[in-house]
Amino acid sequence: MDGQTASRIETRPRPGLKRGSKMMTDVMATLYHTPLSPFCRKVRLCLAEKKIDVELIPEKYWLKESEFLQRNPAGKVPVLKIDGKILSESTAICEYLEETHPTPTLMPRGTQDRYEVRRLVSWFDDKFHREVTENLLYERVNKKMQGSGYPNGTNVKNGSKAIKYHLDYMAWLLDNRRWLGGNELTMADFAAAAHLSSLDYISDVDWNRHAVVKDWYAKIKSRPAFRRILADVVSGFPPPPHYTDLDF
Repeated sequence: MDGQTASRIETRPRPGLKRGSKMMTDVMATLYHTPLSPFCRKVRLCLAEKKIDVELIPEKYWLKESEFLQRNPAGKVPVLKIDGKILSESTAICEYLEETHPTPTLMPRGTQDRYEVRRLVSWFDDKFHREVTENLLYERVNKKMQGSGYPNGTNVKNGSKAIKYHLDYMAWLLDNRRWLGGNELTMADFAAAAHLSSLDYISDVDWNRHAVVKDWYAKIKSRPAFRRILADVVSGFPPPPHYTDLDF
């Protein structure tokens, strides 16, 4: 599900990203989101990489309030308001942004290369999400924030085991490529980084398992597009000290 639990979020000013700045386009968008949602983070990274200024509005989607359901009857985040349109589903949103704001590009030109990026986006948003994100982030954070019970120990154990497999797979990819989808930064990297950054917020990523994965994340984490995400603070869940450290 394109949704994660959120609480109050303290949105700090983005260093160097002021409205009207030369670093930003004159497009203004509104994103209804929750701060630890990897799907929302993927969209936020695409927006920031393309220098599209955006207003973030925290949304408690699980309350299913009528106003939000009018924006997206599926009752999920993210929901992006841009160009006079209201868009939902994170991958569809990212591809819309790619087509309407093609610079810098986040999709390669070649048919096979584009397929590979889409395959990896699906891998993280489907397989990784079901096996890892749901079992760790949902159990440790979402249940508490929604008041829907306590973490299921079996699910947490399964998630902790599954993430090792996924980190190993990422290491295999990065041993053969500069980035996950090929030799250029693509949407595949942002999809993976969105999930891993949410899990890193709750210290559920073993960055010492593979140096090549840690180096990849350090490169992504150091990009200007990542600054606003690293400034997120979720009430009741303080991030670990290394979370904002670019030299972690």
